[in-house]
Amino acid sequence: MKYLITGATGHLGRLVVQELSKQVPINNIRLGVHTPAKATGFKKAGYELATIDYQNTATMNQAFQNIDVLIYIPSLTYKVQARINEFENTLTAVKESGVSTIIDVSFIADQANNPFQMAGYYAYLPARLASTGLHYAVIKNSLYADPLIPYLPELIKRQNIIYPIGDQAMSFISRQDSAEAIANVAVKPYLYNHGQNYLLTMKQNYNMVELSQIMTTVTGNIIGYNPVSISEFADIYRSEGNGDELASMYKAAAMGLMNDVTNDFQHITGHDPQNMKDFLISNYQPTH
Repeated sequence: MKYLITGATGHLGRLVVQELSKQVPINNIRLGVHTPAKATGFKKAGYELATIDYQNTATMNQAFQNIDVLIYIPSLTYKVQARINEFENTLTAVKESGVSTIIDVSFIADQANNPFQMAGYYAYLPARLASTGLHYAVIKNSLYADPLIPYLPELIKRQNIIYPIGDQAMSFISRQDSAEAIANVAVKPYLYNHGQNYLLTMKQNYNMVELSQIMTTVTGNIIGYNPVSISEFADIYRSEGNGDELASMYKAAAMGLMNDVTNDFQHITGHDPQNMKDFLISNYQPTH
């Protein structure tokens, strides 16, 4: 079996490469990259590289030649139509090049009433794949725990988490655990042979009081919970370029749409995911 991973130089993609390489010889792994300059380390390590342009099916046709399983990690655009177009182009190339299986990386926010700006794309994915005749699995990540680490200094300074979700909880998974699950699904046909949908979460979700207490314990600094409004949150982070998108996601969380918990990670890997306290302890480095 030959595998291709798109987005291989991204945060998640690099970890998927690492995890897949534990189970598959690297000469059976091809890496789809948008910017080859970012993949020089992979090239030196002996991985086969293929340049991919989601707007150009010819480049994907070439990249997908002799590939059995495509691990599709989408681009980071916050535009629904652009993301759908990229996926449709990918499907065209998949069919033309004879790829039989897609492992598709998705997100928890896929309900029909979810106000997150990208929910329309995530809702479209499983229905679209069901009509393709391909073998596939949709692997939905819950919120990544990883961005909490660089966010902690700001939370320590604020002395509060400010997510505008009221008394609701959110589900999390680490990128490392996500990558392990994705690689396991990709190499085990029984995990993708009838259009399975998985949701990767820790064994519990966390409301913001619980999360703030864990952060207080791990950092040694008092962090409480004092939510701002949805519009205030958008204003605070708009200068970083994604304030409105994030605000729409937390609006979904405030509606109780981001709190599902499953045993899918254990089902796929055979062991428990890392919990939030252990994740923060493992990754937080206090600055002095």
